[in-house]
Amino acid sequence: MAPSLTAVTEHVHFARTDLVNWTLVTDGDGVMLIDAGFPGNRDEVVSSLRQIGFDADDLRAILLTHAHVDHFGSAIWFAKTHGTPVYCHAAEVGHSKREYLEQASPADVARRIWQPRYLTWSLAIARKGALTHEGIPSTQALTEDLAAGLPGKPMAIPTPGHTGGHCSYIVDGVLVSGDALVTGHPLLPRGGPQLLPTLFNHDQDGCVRSLAALGLLNTDILLPGHGPAWHGSIREAVDQATAG
Repeated sequence: MAPSLTAVTEHVHFARTDLVNWTLVTDGDGVMLIDAGFPGNRDEVVSSLRQIGFDADDLRAILLTHAHVDHFGSAIWFAKTHGTPVYCHAAEVGHSKREYLEQASPADVARRIWQPRYLTWSLAIARKGALTHEGIPSTQALTEDLAAGLPGKPMAIPTPGHTGGHCSYIVDGVLVSGDALVTGHPLLPRGGPQLLPTLFNHDQDGCVRSLAALGLLNTDILLPGHGPAWHGSIREAVDQATAG
């Protein structure tokens, strides 16, 4: 489906697609992306910027929750073509540079390809450029000083598990959770707050610990990397995910 762009607050906009989501944060003078979709989402990402009055050259930074291809794909192009700064948690920088890779292998997925939803999803993400091995050599660690100068002044909430350096962020009172907590995915049989299938998590126990940490936050809007926005107590969302 084409991206659905929703104004969540005055400064935060949520772009949702059937495969992955991204978040746009503005401060009047510029805009920041949190996550950037697949490489094949580039035109859709640019379109979402234009819908809120900005263009690719207005993009001040891209902030990654983690360096899986469905979350940093178009950031490869922005960094290379526009020199857009790309930031993530210090523990995820090497992953973004592709010094190593922490994600399900094609062989892991192939063993499940007999399941219709895995086959449909695999074909869809391949068309979006999921098989690229390109990294972003210019990726930098997000520091408090850097964050203070970005739209929304994002507050980093380390949530390792899905990857070793996965990080969620709070901007304008909104939690952007990446894949630490999702509300849907083409491979999940049901909707609602939950973790991604174990296959895709680098450290499942770490995912559970990070869920507990998210449950301590005082926010009632969740923008996940996959699935619709969640409006309600983050504690309730975490309880649902834990029970599931």
